[in-house]
Amino acid sequence: MTETVIRPPLTPEDAYPAAEQPTMYFIGVTTHKSSIMKVFPRWAEYLGLGDAVMQGMNFKWHDEPENYRRAVAFIKDDPLSLGALVTTHKLDLLQACRDQFDRLDEFAELMSEVSSISKDDGHLVAHAKDPITSGLALEAFLPDEHWEQTEAEALVLGAGGSAIAITWYMLQEKHGANRPSRIVVTNRSLPRLKEIKGFHARIGADVVVEYHHTPTPDLTDSIMANLKPGSLVINATGLGKDAPGSPLTDEAPWPQDGIAWDFNYRGDLVFLDQARAQQEEKDLLIEDGWIYFIHGWTRVIAEVFHIDIPTSGPKFDELSKIASETRT
Repeated sequence: MTETVIRPPLTPEDAYPAAEQPTMYFIGVTTHKSSIMKVFPRWAEYLGLGDAVMQGMNFKWHDEPENYRRAVAFIKDDPLSLGALVTTHKLDLLQACRDQFDRLDEFAELMSEVSSISKDDGHLVAHAKDPITSGLALEAFLPDEHWEQTEAEALVLGAGGSAIAITWYMLQEKHGANRPSRIVVTNRSLPRLKEIKGFHARIGADVVVEYHHTPTPDLTDSIMANLKPGSLVINATGLGKDAPGSPLTDEAPWPQDGIAWDFNYRGDLVFLDQARAQQEEKDLLIEDGWIYFIHGWTRVIAEVFHIDIPTSGPKFDELSKIASETRT
């Protein structure tokens, strides 16, 4: 079995060294703590990627544009730097670096974010994979015909790239009547709320969507209090992983028969602890971000290394099994 070597993450203060092996980068906040650092060598062995390696790049939340630009320029110009997965910085990075990409895929154009960087015949390409991967992850645990049968709602805590992607998925007309009866988006700052509201206007959302500025957790609690039974509550804020805490208080009134979904799978995961405290009383279904992690990474690895990785079936199941073996 491949020995796992976790390389120290690069930061904007570092001189980026030329890659000596085929290298995929992970652009985030606390990349060295991610399970991908243990999972990738084993996946690379199974997928036949040779001596390919994973290298983290840590940035501050909403980092300076020049820091994103230097990292993208390095990946673009370095021959053995093949691409990257981007988390947390999806909107900020594309806003800072749009002119450095030779091409944006349709979702990157639509959502003004980048979650994956790849190279295609010398061209640097920005992709947005979250609309696909978040939908795959949601369908993995959401009961069949849940929305149509319950008329439940969705509360999305956070208004960044992941929130944009999952709301896009839930709003798709192809789902017919099986969509939330109402979607509510909350965020601590106003600019992100304005961006996601503008996005929903551009795509012509035909489900009721509300936007609430909630700079403190108690305000988020008050929004949750009005949810219908069976409603889905998503933590798309990064709190509990990239920063401590939760967008809710411990007294948050979870909806009866509701569903708690944290996009995070590692960290303090306070949001999930808060849901578990009321799980029996409210009969909650609780899901962490692990299946989202699997779908997110496999889609990007397929793009960066130009290989086929299915989203279901024996090969996907084996990749999931390999990843699960690294969890503690």
